Amino acid sequence: MEKQAHHEHDHDHNQQNTTHEHDHTHGPGHHHGPNNKVGLMIAFIITTGIMLLEFFGGLVTGSLALLSDSGHMLSDSTALALSLVAMWFAAKPASPNKSYGYLRFEILVALLNGVTLFVIAGFIIWEAYHRLFEPPMVQSGSMILIAFIGLIANILSAWFLMRKGDVKDNINIRSAYLHVLSDALGSLGAILAGLLMLLFSWYVADPIISVIVALLILKSAWGVIRWAVHILMEGTPGTIDAEKVKQTLMQIQGVKDVHDLHIWTVTSGRDSLTCHLVVDEQADSQEILKTAIYTIEETYKISHITIQIETTDFQHTSCD
Repeated sequence: MEKQAHHEHDHDHNQQNTTHEHDHTHGPGHHHGPNNKVGLMIAFIITTGIMLLEFFGGLVTGSLALLSDSGHMLSDSTALALSLVAMWFAAKPASPNKSYGYLRFEILVALLNGVTLFVIAGFIIWEAYHRLFEPPMVQSGSMILIAFIGLIANILSAWFLMRKGDVKDNINIRSAYLHVLSDALGSLGAILAGLLMLLFSWYVADPIISVIVALLILKSAWGVIRWAVHILMEGTPGTIDAEKVKQTLMQIQGVKDVHDLHIWTVTSGRDSLTCHLVVDEQADSQEILKTAIYTIEETYKISHITIQIETTDFQHTSCD
């Protein structure tokens, strides 16, 4: 006889659901604390203000470094706004036709943020290429002052996101954080270009520094895109070794085989696991079930576990 178990990490460890029919719906995205929203909102306000300052400052001074950074900050303001919208969507309850709710909207926004960074970096490099041959005159003194204000603002935004948000484990917050950090790099590059022009009248420094900053932006963007695509492709979380998980289950007394093992990330901070356990016919299947769930939960910190218990006389066909 087949037995299934559905287990939520948010519930008490001793509460095990071992019925044949299971509700796989997920509640609101409560893994996002209100601090994430506060950090994003503060960063959004700061970034938008500095974007306007650098845009008009770039027009007045004629600096590509400032204009490119303001364009980059425009994408960042949009990214931060989208991240806030994503958190609102993620908090919406699940429904029968969306059993995981809207948690994946976060990952889609992170992917969009990464792609946007690529586009912005491409525009910067294209404009810089044309300026390399005929670098225009730039009001370097005003440029340095505006870029310095931008740098301080970006550092403040990054600080608030680190203090208030989950930069390490939440891909949505992390992508927003990388946007802000790349803004800081842009401001730093503009300051360096301004100093070179002020001291040595080396106006080609403006497009050169812009290209260097664009390449650094591309590196950060690629990391976010890879991470988001991996999640959307139902890849195994980078912190979990699927083979080790299988060996852990095989070590449970009474377990003869493990198949159809799947581990994936629904959204940041919420990993899921499903598998089939073939057990000895004489073994206590319910005890094995409880042991397996508790072991996986405690060892690998997986929040949602579904295990199907089978015996050698009946095994469900593998999806492979």
